Amino acid sequence: MARVTEQYACQTCGSTYRKWQGKCDACGEWNSITEDTTNQVVPKGLSSGKGRQIVFTSLDTETADYARSVCGLSELDRVLGGGFVPGSSVLIGGDPGIGKSTILLQAVGRMAKSGYKCTYISGEEATRQISMRARRLGLADSPVKLAAANSLRDIISSLEKEEPPHLLVIDSIQTMYADNLDSAPGTVSQVRACSQELIRLAKKLNTAVMLVGHVTKDGQIAGPRVLEHMVDTVLYFEGDRGHQFRILRAVKNRFGATDEIGVFEMTDNGLQEVNNPSSLFITNKDKEISGASVFAGMEGTRPLLVEIQGLVAASQQATPRRAVVGWDSSRLSMILAVLDSRCGLSLAGNEVYLNVAGGLRVSEPAADLAVAAALISSVSDIPVPENSIIFGEIGLSGEIRPVSQTDSRLKEAAKLGFDNAIIPLGSKIKDPTIKIIEVEHLSEIVSLFTQAKSQTGN
Repeated sequence: MARVTEQYACQTCGSTYRKWQGKCDACGEWNSITEDTTNQVVPKGLSSGKGRQIVFTSLDTETADYARSVCGLSELDRVLGGGFVPGSSVLIGGDPGIGKSTILLQAVGRMAKSGYKCTYISGEEATRQISMRARRLGLADSPVKLAAANSLRDIISSLEKEEPPHLLVIDSIQTMYADNLDSAPGTVSQVRACSQELIRLAKKLNTAVMLVGHVTKDGQIAGPRVLEHMVDTVLYFEGDRGHQFRILRAVKNRFGATDEIGVFEMTDNGLQEVNNPSSLFITNKDKEISGASVFAGMEGTRPLLVEIQGLVAASQQATPRRAVVGWDSSRLSMILAVLDSRCGLSLAGNEVYLNVAGGLRVSEPAADLAVAAALISSVSDIPVPENSIIFGEIGLSGEIRPVSQTDSRLKEAAKLGFDNAIIPLGSKIKDPTIKIIEVEHLSEIVSLFTQAKSQTGN
């Protein structure tokens, strides 16, 4: 006999509890925990009936290569690993108004013009609204099958009766509902059930399905965390309302590289691809400005040059401010401590501001040296050596550690006209294309600016 238990679930993050409580301990949301009526029956064990025998294969089983469907947006294809894989499921999330529906409409519009069969189903907008956007994007003549629906049963029934499309877009998964569940659309049980059925349908019809997901106030995809485990690829569409650039980042990809990015620019005609994003994130390449350094980073397999801006100012407060945009604040605190303890450069009584230009977020430890150079440049009022890029990881003893993919970083810098590179000692370089300055300890960077300051007589 099955045992009936009460279970409560957070409608924001999907965390489960044995009893009701006002605040979710996992995501911090208030009044988001409701009773989950879909999983209250807990079986004691399997019955004695026999199951069907499964077929086992070896690891060297011959498999055919995936025939990817290219959408025509090279940046999106890059992030996906070369295009959509038949039978795969992709989940894309982002802030409201960031451009999720726009980029998907552009993708299906271009694919349909190339001969692929594409279906776009919206649960948030009417077909007239989508047609208006398509005309603005110049895609009104694209042979895309468009529908506005929320019922999962109706969607699956309609797709099974027609020829399967190459790409199916569901915008969004939080608006879909299964009529065999009593909960409202957007709840944990509905999102989990609808996603599972759509993924099953995609594998059955050998169709690539793309699900649009809402995000919470923290920027995470709303709903149960298991949703990100169910799909093959998870994409995040990032950007700042104050900047025209949008970054599409892959955080999970079973058919390609993770942490791959695609860069787009929001214009009146939709999202335009940026093939050379390094030139956009560097604004003061030809100007000598103190407190700015150029970091040569890696985003997935793509080398990317970005400007790091630092400002050290006198403080009138007992506790000086530490403001960071686009980088890890705890890592900034570590670098300030190393500068104080290992290099004798105390910034404890100053306010420190750090910004990554262009709205990009950098997570690489290789940016440590560029951050330190920007701060030292600001406090000494001496610009970083002209046309120089900087990268390297800083240890707690002040040593500069080599990082991976040095050649790719140097080639990208040379392509954009940089002449010098300040890099860690011992970096593996096959064929240097620009002048290399190797440093072993952070104190060498401090000495570099100290000597420049003495030569200028300041």
